[in-house]
Amino acid sequence: MAKFLIPCLLGLEKLVGDEVKRLGLQDVQVENGRVLCRGSEADIARLNINLRCGARVLLVLGEFPAHSFEELFQGTRAIAWEDYLPRDAAFPVKGYSISSQLHAVSACQSIIKKAMVERLKSHYGMEQFPESGIKYQVRFSLFKDQAAICLDTSGEGLYKRGYRAVGVEAPLRETLAAAMVILSRYRGRDPFCDPFCGSGTIPIEAALIAKNRAPGLDRSFDAQKWAFLTANIWLDAADEAMDKEFHGSYDIWGGDVNPKAVAIAKDNARKAGVDDIVRFDVADMKTFRRQSEYGQLVTNPPYGERLMEKQEAEELYRELGKVWKQLPPKWRTLVLSSHTEFERTFGRTADKKRKLYNGMIKCDLFMYGNV
Repeated sequence: MAKFLIPCLLGLEKLVGDEVKRLGLQDVQVENGRVLCRGSEADIARLNINLRCGARVLLVLGEFPAHSFEELFQGTRAIAWEDYLPRDAAFPVKGYSISSQLHAVSACQSIIKKAMVERLKSHYGMEQFPESGIKYQVRFSLFKDQAAICLDTSGEGLYKRGYRAVGVEAPLRETLAAAMVILSRYRGRDPFCDPFCGSGTIPIEAALIAKNRAPGLDRSFDAQKWAFLTANIWLDAADEAMDKEFHGSYDIWGGDVNPKAVAIAKDNARKAGVDDIVRFDVADMKTFRRQSEYGQLVTNPPYGERLMEKQEAEELYRELGKVWKQLPPKWRTLVLSSHTEFERTFGRTADKKRKLYNGMIKCDLFMYGNV
């Protein structure tokens, strides 16, 4: 049985763990910044195609203590690389070290690469490897002197769904947008709105969730080209995902004052295949009103990282607070912001808060209503 490591943004671990459990994988362990689980080779395809909040899917090939370069070398060399890499494989090495004696990442990269080459030389009878073929990205982690050596099955991060070729300033990652939608408890029944929609990421992720459409159906993954995996696992996983899709009518809306952003959002929705169930309008947040008894307002307004922008952001938050007070009392409202004075300027302390990271920016998800 294969072991998988799924890194994720800090704060999203439980959501990713829940996703993995719903897919039926075994021995699911939720840790800081990552989720571990076990499954079959077919689950490589299922995880990549279906995960909404995970960053990538790593196939764990070896785990061992590495207090010294010799231990790192011997542990890496002990892995049966010939079972995975053909003689012309390209195998770049990336990784990180945290709280470990081997803290020089570039040196660790060199040792791992050297150990791999030594193992492959003895198997293929070659002195040099051209690395002219398919890429097998090797990723390692060193944490408290424990090494994990993996192959990155995803390639580009899973947040790259394939629908957003262009964006506007400070775009929100799709994985974080999906997490915000899930945390709002949106299931497709109530109205869903984002009055600061930008390039449309949050409403598009809401539409994918409403349709139960797997986010990875319209993109490719590095492991699709790997010789030791059969092509049918990807076809089977795609068929399984499409069989689970819902078809119905939904009320999903995004608005923004920037006409260019709205045009991009509409094009992104078309690429995502949800333009029939989500609509975008050029609209000022100040005019936002909804009368339905239930609904979700989920948004990522400008943070204001510089002084003048902070003042402008605070004014936006005041106006958003006024708009929020006009909503029916059973609406759920979630706002992502890094601004330390958000609650004061919004006009009410959040019912719940959750720490999240938008890229390298530390944020809070301010949650209002029954969340």
